[in-house]
Amino acid sequence: MSAGLDPSAGPRVTGLAERLRASLGAPTKGELLTGDLIEGAADEGQAAAVLIAITERRDPGVIFTVRREHMRNHAGQVSFPGGRLDPGEDAIAAALREAEEEIGIPQGRVELWGKADPYLTVTGFAVTPVLGLVPADLPLAPHEHEVADWFEAPLSVLLDPANHQRMSAEYQGRTRHYYQIDWQGRRIWGATAAMIVNLTRRLEWA
Repeated sequence: MSAGLDPSAGPRVTGLAERLRASLGAPTKGELLTGDLIEGAADEGQAAAVLIAITERRDPGVIFTVRREHMRNHAGQVSFPGGRLDPGEDAIAAALREAEEEIGIPQGRVELWGKADPYLTVTGFAVTPVLGLVPADLPLAPHEHEVADWFEAPLSVLLDPANHQRMSAEYQGRTRHYYQIDWQGRRIWGATAAMIVNLTRRLEWA
């Protein structure tokens, strides 16, 4: 795990984390990032979910994974643990299952906060972010075939608009814009960064 976080778990999280939790129920007051699904796609994306795991610290963090280079989608990228919904699952069940399978977060140790705003990825997934609180310093075990590494970044850094860089790149003959957040040499970008930007915007409204 990357260094840079207060190792003491402390009492229940307060302040920024509690504001974030409360913001999930706030009405939409402004513009959210809805996605980067290619125009003209045949459907609205395959249903998927990710777990945004907030660590129970005095200064909370967020857990990320680094996908292995051989993965079909988003190879080598920083992401939240998650994946597509299995038959009969809802977003919460899928997010919890995937987080346990990918990095060993026990489903029973997640205090669910709720669902955030969905996001359409350029690879054709309609992703629902699920937020929850997890104990600090869980003994995580990355899936050897899917996850190359994992790290925890401070929630305060992630939700600071000053750290949200708007970037551009050529993709399939068009200029596309995306957000990027850098932390200790880690590049958080694309759909993962967009979901963080949406959480920041909700905080500003709440």
